[in-house]
Amino acid sequence: MAKTAKEKFKTYGNVFDNFAVRNLFELSSKGFFEEDSLSPISIGKEANVFSAKGKDGPVVLKIYRLETADFNRMYSYIRNDPRFLNLKNQRRKVIFAWVQREYRNLFRAREAKIRVPTPFVFMKNILIMEFIGKNQPALKLKDHIPKNKKKFYLKIKKYIRNFYKIGFVHGDLSEFNILNFDEEPVFIDLSHSTMIRQANSMELLERDVKNICRFFNKHNLKLDYKKELKEILS
Repeated sequence: MAKTAKEKFKTYGNVFDNFAVRNLFELSSKGFFEEDSLSPISIGKEANVFSAKGKDGPVVLKIYRLETADFNRMYSYIRNDPRFLNLKNQRRKVIFAWVQREYRNLFRAREAKIRVPTPFVFMKNILIMEFIGKNQPALKLKDHIPKNKKKFYLKIKKYIRNFYKIGFVHGDLSEFNILNFDEEPVFIDLSHSTMIRQANSMELLERDVKNICRFFNKHNLKLDYKKELKEILS
């Protein structure tokens, strides 16, 4: 007897709890992805990332784990976000707001002409967005060093400046949260992205710039993060 969609999702064992299974079933029933096509990209403590076949091509599903995600850390980022001022510090509410925040931040980044995955839909603890890659997912910058490091760095710097100009900082930028796709940077993991009107935004921006300069300095660029930060803010 053929397995039902819900039974297929449950074959992933402890990766999907019953709550996630119900939401995955609803999203697949609405045509956002084909349940037979799920393939893991990364399985983590806080979130699991899968590729799947969507209506118009491959998509990525980012599924936050309700029991192991660090909602207290999430709340420390989101509690002063003016878009979520009435949010209560309750596990599910914080995680659902965190997913919605990433969805909204991806759209804001696109407005700033930053290359990010296009967001398609979110539901509870699940975000579906554009698949970045060809036959395989694009590698993170840490695993795929660009051929022209200076050009790649300057594009990252431009993106940081563009985002700052519309009132945002990434907030968690490093070689772990940038993809190298066809020798072009793609920013990911924008759930940490913070409005510059928030008290800690400059601290986060400085950390982002320091992280990127540190990485490229290891690969023979000579960058002074204070100088680079000053140029971004100019």
